[in-house]
Amino acid sequence: MSALFGRPEPRPVLDGEYPHWDEALAVVNRDLAATLPDQRPLRLIAHPDTEDLDAQIYVAFSPRELHGNSLIPAESAAEALTAVAEAAQDTVSERLWRAWPVCTVHDLGMHPRDLDGRPSWWCAGGARRDAPAHVRAAIGELDTIHQPRRPHRKRPKNRRLR
Repeated sequence: MSALFGRPEPRPVLDGEYPHWDEALAVVNRDLAATLPDQRPLRLIAHPDTEDLDAQIYVAFSPRELHGNSLIPAESAAEALTAVAEAAQDTVSERLWRAWPVCTVHDLGMHPRDLDGRPSWWCAGGARRDAPAHVRAAIGELDTIHQPRRPHRKRPKNRRLR
């Protein structure tokens, strides 16, 4: 298929075409389903620059919703998972205009980090000393839907305004 001016169109990656990234995306999609249950899963999308070059692979909701950088081949499963999590985070944040995933303790966006070979969602912590940086969960193991704080909620009727 070609788009205008002979440029190839982005296409969904076939199952098994990039097995390490397929496996990593399945893990990241578990976190997406746990934290944003109404959201459709992410997919791998191939975007060839020209007919002669290899495709660049992106994490996206659809071929027309590409954001962030393409995936770079990884040397290990942990590197692949961290790279896919970063790409997924870019796509979700750009498409939904919100931080994802969000730490349920500090109400801050988290970032993927490889800590001793275990890719995890890391939170920078709060501004106070008693709210330090921490690992919230391994990537693929988020289980809590984050409910953002609502500072503009209505006050109880029995409270008087001064």
